[in-house]
Amino acid sequence: MDAPVTEGMARIVQPGEAPGFWQPVPANGYVECLLDPSTVTSDTPFAMGRQTVDVGCHVREHTHDRHEEIIHFIAGEATVMLDGVAHPAVPGTTVFLGKGRRHAFINAGDVPFTFVWFLMPSGLERFFAAIGRPREAGEPAPAPFPRPADVAEIERRTVFGWADQTVQKPGA
Repeated sequence: MDAPVTEGMARIVQPGEAPGFWQPVPANGYVECLLDPSTVTSDTPFAMGRQTVDVGCHVREHTHDRHEEIIHFIAGEATVMLDGVAHPAVPGTTVFLGKGRRHAFINAGDVPFTFVWFLMPSGLERFFAAIGRPREAGEPAPAPFPRPADVAEIERRTVFGWADQTVQKPGA
């Protein structure tokens, strides 16, 4: 006879319920950390969120040396730089990034672009909280602000193997 299945956890996150953080240059925009080990229990620790990147801005080139990532674009247009090669991203584009793959996301349109991210194991939520400023749904965006002076240390202790440390201001 088969052993009974133990039910796992279930959680529903409604719009505006997840912790959000305004992001510094060069991405600007904001992140919502939808699910992570502080909110759900799972056999495999993961984090999931949604990020919006402003017009003229980008997510710096970086790698994850201990993590795998899935990106799914849901709004706007972007260019995905994957190991130095440009790929278009429109709503519906999905990208899988294994450990150590260099990647960046550049706003290629005239409106913000938004994507859903999924990181295994978790940790990206801690990075966004450490470099960002708390955000409440619906509040106006702050003026662009710099990354913390210790961003390289924050990256090292969270989820990054390497990240471009140059700063680009919006529109530069």
